[in-house]
Amino acid sequence: MTENELSRIIVDSAFKIHTTLGPGLLESVYEAILAHELQSRGCTVVTQQAIPVVYEEVKLDLGFRADLIVDHKVVIEVKSVEAIAPVHAKQLRTYLRLTDMRLGIMINFNVNLIKDGITRVVNNL
Repeated sequence: MTENELSRIIVDSAFKIHTTLGPGLLESVYEAILAHELQSRGCTVVTQQAIPVVYEEVKLDLGFRADLIVDHKVVIEVKSVEAIAPVHAKQLRTYLRLTDMRLGIMINFNVNLIKDGITRVVNNL
C-alpha cells in the first residue's frame, strides 16, 4: 500500500473516532483507539517507537518517540491540544528525516471538526 492509500485509511479512521468520541480526551486515549482502529483495518501499527539520532556514526537513543508508525511508511503524531504550535510540525518533520519515511500525519483531536485538526507533513514525497 502506498503512503497516500494509507493516508486515506488514517484520515477515515480519525474521522470515525472523532465522530464517535468527540474532543476532550487525553492524547493517550486517542492514540490507543487509533492504533486499534488501524489494526482492525489490516494495518501494521507500532506505538511509541523509539527514534534514535545518528551523529557522526554515533547512534544516540535520546528518548524521541513516534506516537504511531503505520506499515513502516507513515508516522502519526497524535495531539489533543487547544492549538497546534509551529514546533509540532517541525518535530514531525524531524521524525520523518530521522526514520527516512516520506509521510507524517499530525492529528489534533481537540477540535470541533476533525478536518481542521489534520496536517500532512511530507519528506520528499
